[in-house]
Amino acid sequence: MLKQARKWLEDRKLSRLPVSRQQWEAAVAGWPVAARYQGELRQRLFDNALRFLLRKELASGGGFQLNDDQRLLIATMAVVPVLELGLDWYDGWYTVIVYEDTFVTPDGGVDEFGVVHEEGRALAGEAWLQGPVILSWGDIAQASSEDGYNVVLHELAHKLDMLDDGPNGAPPLHRGMEPGRWHEVFTNAWHALEGAHQRGEPFLDPYALEDPGEFFAVATESFFESPDYLREVLPEVYEQLALFYRQRPTG
Repeated sequence: MLKQARKWLEDRKLSRLPVSRQQWEAAVAGWPVAARYQGELRQRLFDNALRFLLRKELASGGGFQLNDDQRLLIATMAVVPVLELGLDWYDGWYTVIVYEDTFVTPDGGVDEFGVVHEEGRALAGEAWLQGPVILSWGDIAQASSEDGYNVVLHELAHKLDMLDDGPNGAPPLHRGMEPGRWHEVFTNAWHALEGAHQRGEPFLDPYALEDPGEFFAVATESFFESPDYLREVLPEVYEQLALFYRQRPTG
């Protein structure tokens, strides 16, 4: 009943939102991933992007002023991972803060794991447990400029990961998925990347080796931004992510 009432109210707000389909199309035209979604899927992508804007506040950090096209692009990137899961997977947090460029955490800041850092850290993005997502527009604009790079997908993957015992690389799996298989596949992939990195031949961003949560987030970036490549280098990881996200971006 509450879910129906929420949707009714949201539908009313959506009908009054001053955003046209033409404006949205222009805003996402430069992001190749959006072109993958056509027909009914594209309509749902458009609809979910607008609903994301209704549910989340996109706030400016450090005086940076977001324009409407930037908001639409960020929202669209954010909803791609949950297109087949539902926006409710993003419940429990409400704010996306966007800086113009990389931002520095304050001295003595506490990261998402509760670790205190004596010196500030320059970041392109950050997701807080039960808190906001923080992004750099300069890095958002670099999406697809490198194989598999997308800071929005990366930080939103952390948010999904945090739904089950914190950012540990193991988001809540669907019925029929096997946690043991997930753990085995990602552990094997971790060791493969670790070995390749030691040989100076990493096939994914070595930042994935920071911890299991980062591995899941980096793999998510690659899954949506360069799915053919991920399926080639880590076919079992690709398959697990396809089951989790309920999408197969390679077709």
